[in-house]
Amino acid sequence: MGIKKYRPVTPTQRYKTTLTFDEITADKPLKKLTVGKKEYAGRGSKGQISVRRKGGGHKRKYRIIDFKRDKYNIEGKVSSIEYDPNRTSNIALITYKDGEKRYMIAPDSLSVGDVIVSSENAEIKLGNAMPLKKIPQGTNIYNIELHRGKGGQLARSAGATAQITAKEGQHVFIKLPSGEMRKVNKENYATIGEVGNKDQGQIQIGKAGRSRWLNRRPKVRGVAMNPVDHPLGGGEGKSSGGRHPVSPTGMPTKGYKTRKKNKYSNKMILKRRK
Repeated sequence: MGIKKYRPVTPTQRYKTTLTFDEITADKPLKKLTVGKKEYAGRGSKGQISVRRKGGGHKRKYRIIDFKRDKYNIEGKVSSIEYDPNRTSNIALITYKDGEKRYMIAPDSLSVGDVIVSSENAEIKLGNAMPLKKIPQGTNIYNIELHRGKGGQLARSAGATAQITAKEGQHVFIKLPSGEMRKVNKENYATIGEVGNKDQGQIQIGKAGRSRWLNRRPKVRGVAMNPVDHPLGGGEGKSSGGRHPVSPTGMPTKGYKTRKKNKYSNKMILKRRK
């Protein structure tokens, strides 16, 4: 997809950019693969705000995505490439030989009419899913499982791709898009290729109203608030807070480690993204 700019007939149009949506081949999703999606505006079960700056936004329907790729040894043909408002990547509608239809995350360069399959003995081809033990070193992969049968959890956003760097015993070493190196069980499934819609990261919002369409409310600095609302608030004139940056609850927000030391996955991480 390309990036589209606008003639600046208003001040905000000067900076706003959008995608051209060249790859999209269908206007509406398949109805039986969509469900209603309720917006909670960042509020928990008690009605209190637990995540700030959420609210409004355009009404959406959730597309049911096949992250597990568990329709084994049955070929499917790409029927359409579609837009998904719930994620940065595009999705592909797959029609299998037995008539079933499923959505999957569309890899880059996948087009209508292509045939894909999920199998232990699948060939190394764009869109095919297979166990990590069967994928050669250096291959680009996405939608990687952390636990067998749970479905892909790693490298799912637009333009994301991971790479197999080595194999040892029961594990495969993977370099993730963040730069993190980690071990993953060799029986876990992954999909060949890299996620499409790479230009998504180049979009400029351009105006405040567009953020509101995306369910994002305005952000107010802590130092601009009153002491009752934020630890950095108050003071005579324009103060600088007088302490290290913290959240409204007093938790340090820059560089403070919050990850638990006894996490099982710690031993699976070989190199941190930092």
